[in-house]
Amino acid sequence: MLAEGITLGWMLIVLGAVLLLVEVYQPGFFIAVPATVMIILGVLLLLGVDILSSPWGLVVGVLAAIVAASVTVWLYGRLTPGQEPPTTLSRDSLVGLEGTVVVPVDPETLVGKVRLGSMEWSARSESGEIPVGRKVIVVRSEGVHVVVKEVV
Repeated sequence: MLAEGITLGWMLIVLGAVLLLVEVYQPGFFIAVPATVMIILGVLLLLGVDILSSPWGLVVGVLAAIVAASVTVWLYGRLTPGQEPPTTLSRDSLVGLEGTVVVPVDPETLVGKVRLGSMEWSARSESGEIPVGRKVIVVRSEGVHVVVKEVV
């Protein structure tokens, strides 16, 4: 059982480290907690704590996992203070927003594009062509595109 515990311990540590590396390159807090828990449980196995078959080992493993998860959540909150999660604008919240034309907009087609915040939307104009770089305001939303007019 000792050799199996050591092998499993190293496997958990390596898998946890790989998941933490993935989290570094694709942040979003979806795998930081399980990665940290895997590393802690792997260390416990290497230290000889039988978390798989011993009742006391199981209790120690569960408590260590809870503490590791809590500390990870707390640390993650400290590393990213005040950051709001990203939100997506809904079509109803677009009316009245100002943006910039990035592909010429005309009233006949939907090939035009406007940048509203950090997102680009397909657009058509209320009337007339609006060239690239001009400021526009959204007057209504129609499906997956917006209708804009130039800000004068």
